[in-house]
Amino acid sequence: MSLYLIVFVVIGASALAMAWLPKWLERFSFSYSIVFVALGYLLYMLPLGLPEPDPLRENEAALRLSEICVIITLMGTGIKINRRFTLKNWAVPFRLVSWTMLLCIAAMAFMGWWWLGLSLASALLLGAAMAPTDPVLAADVQVGPPSDEVEDHARFSLTAEAGLNDGMAFPFTWLAIALAIHGVEPTEWLGRWLAYDLLYRIVAGVAMGYLMGRLLAYLLFRLPKQTRFPETHDGFVAIAATLLVYGLSEMIHGYGFIAVFITGLTIKNIERDYEYHRELHDFTDQIERILLVVVLLLFGGSVARGLLDSLTWQGAVAGGIFVLVIRPVAGMLGLWGTKIPLREKWVISFFGIRGIGSIFYLSFGLQEAKFAEPDQIWSIAGFIILLSVLVHGILATPAMNYIDKRRTPSDLKVK
Repeated sequence: MSLYLIVFVVIGASALAMAWLPKWLERFSFSYSIVFVALGYLLYMLPLGLPEPDPLRENEAALRLSEICVIITLMGTGIKINRRFTLKNWAVPFRLVSWTMLLCIAAMAFMGWWWLGLSLASALLLGAAMAPTDPVLAADVQVGPPSDEVEDHARFSLTAEAGLNDGMAFPFTWLAIALAIHGVEPTEWLGRWLAYDLLYRIVAGVAMGYLMGRLLAYLLFRLPKQTRFPETHDGFVAIAATLLVYGLSEMIHGYGFIAVFITGLTIKNIERDYEYHRELHDFTDQIERILLVVVLLLFGGSVARGLLDSLTWQGAVAGGIFVLVIRPVAGMLGLWGTKIPLREKWVISFFGIRGIGSIFYLSFGLQEAKFAEPDQIWSIAGFIILLSVLVHGILATPAMNYIDKRRTPSDLKVK
C-alpha cells in the first residue's frame, strides 16, 4: 500500500475528528491535544512506515512545520484580542513577557548548566525555548473569537503574552547561538547581540507589523468606502497577510513572529468590524487546526520512536520543577502589585503552556549552530512539552470554569 495514501488517510481522518472532538471532550475536561499525541504514539508503534518523526534527525522539517503553524496562529491571536492597546490595558502581558519570562529563562538555563551538566550555550537554548507561552496549544485558556465582549484578565493576559513573548524569547535564542559559535568571551558577541539581535530585530519586527497592519486595514476597510476599490470579505486574506508580513519582516532581519502578531492587533485596533474580523480569525483557526493535528501526531510519534531515550531522572525532575514550580512562581512574582483577583493571578501564572513554539526555537537554534548534547536537549524539551500537554490539558477547563463562576463585574475592570 502506498505510504503517500496512508499519510493522506491518517491526516484526513484526524483533521476530520478535530471538527467534533473539542465539543465532545468538554464534558471530560481535558484537551484534544492529549488525544492526538496519544494517537500519534499509537500509530508510530505500528509497522505503517510513516514519515520519520524525530525532530533531531529531521530538523529542517520540524523547523518549517512549527514555523508555519506558529505564524498562522499569531495572526489569529492578534485579530481576536478585543482590548485596546494602551500601556495601562497591557500592563500585565508586559510584565509576563519581561520579568516572568526572564526569570523562567534564567532558572531553566541555570538548572541545565549547574545541575544537568549541559554546556552554557545548550542550557541557555533550552531556557529560551521553554520560556515562551505557546500561542498554538493554549486555546483552552485564551480569549475566544472576535466579539464586543469584555475580556477577563486571565484569558486576555495569557493570549497577549502568547502573542508578545517572542520578543524576549528570540533574542535569547540568538544569545545561545552566539555562545555556541564564539564561546563565553563577551567581546566576541555582546555588542552585536545588544544592538542587533535584541534592539534592532525587535524594533524592525514591531515597525513592520504596525506599518503593514495600517496598510492592510486601509485596503480592507477605508479605501473601499472612499473610492471604487473593490471590497472583500474573504477569510483567506488573513493567511495571505501572514505570509506577506512574515516574509517582509524576515527580509529586513526583524522578528517575523512579532510582526505578524502586531499586524493582526493593528488591524483589529484600527477597524473594529467584528463580523469581518471573525471571518479572518475563523479562517486562520481552521488552517491552524489542520497543521496542529499534523504536529501533534508527529510529536506523539517522536515519543514512540525514542525522543525521550536520553532523558535522565534528573532531567525529568528539572522538567517537572520548571512546569509546576518555576513558571507559577515567576508568574506570581511578575504580577506582584497588580490589582487582579488572586485566583486569576494563579491561573495566569500556572498556565504557561509549552508546545509548538518551543519546537521551533530548538530546531532554529540547532540549525544555526552546533550545540553539545542535542539529544539531551530534545529529551528534556520533549518531556516538558509532554508534561505541559497532559497537566495543562487536564486542568485548563476546570480552572477556567472555576474563575468564571466566581468572577464579579468589577473583576473585569482594568485597574
